[in-house]
Amino acid sequence: MQPTLRRVVLGTIVAGLTGSALASNDQLTREQQAAKTEVWEPVPEVVSAPPNQPPSDAIVLFNGEDLSAWESVKQGAAEWQVKDGVMTVKPGTGDIKTRQAFCDIQLHMEWRTPSDVEGLEGQQRNNSGVFFQQRYEVQILDSYDNKTYPNGQAGAVYKQHIPLVNAMRAPGEWQTYDILYTAPEFSDGELTSPAYITVLHNGVVIQHHVEVQGKTEWIGAPSYEAHGCAPLQLQDHSNPVSFRNIWVREL
Repeated sequence: MQPTLRRVVLGTIVAGLTGSALASNDQLTREQQAAKTEVWEPVPEVVSAPPNQPPSDAIVLFNGEDLSAWESVKQGAAEWQVKDGVMTVKPGTGDIKTRQAFCDIQLHMEWRTPSDVEGLEGQQRNNSGVFFQQRYEVQILDSYDNKTYPNGQAGAVYKQHIPLVNAMRAPGEWQTYDILYTAPEFSDGELTSPAYITVLHNGVVIQHHVEVQGKTEWIGAPSYEAHGCAPLQLQDHSNPVSFRNIWVREL
């Protein structure tokens, strides 16, 4: 073989071997690079979530049996009615609150307004509400074919955020709220991060991570005052609104 041809052949062989080695190294490098972004700790805790039951790490606030997790805002025992697995507002007894205080939570609750709505309209059509940290209300109201101010209908962050849609079922049917709540944060008495709320009503997103502007007020503008973790509160608005299957997960 002529020297020139020999050099060409050897060069081709070497180039081929070098290319194979580089390809192998390149593949190894890609795997190593991928491994750099793999995070192995912490390993998430296992939570069981059986159908139609609270998750295994949930705090059950009403299981259909008693009001042991609740007390009256007026102090003393909660006086709402419990019958057939359902808790119902007893008008005139006042709001009730959880005995336990909460900050960031996932809340599940089911509620129902009476089927008889004759002569009732607007804010008088079987009204209640759930207050996070006893300050920030997500409205409960029969908003099925019921005209009222939209920032006060069911699912509104009261007087602050209108629901994206009206997902109400008919009066007398059970409604479901699944709510993610992020508590506000304060430093030296000053607000450093506001509260945020996401609401699913009957499985439909109606509030998407909206910023709470402060305490929800019937009259006047909202404002913040420093506070820590606080109870959930359910409203006695003089209407026999019913509840069942209430649980929270601390986040």
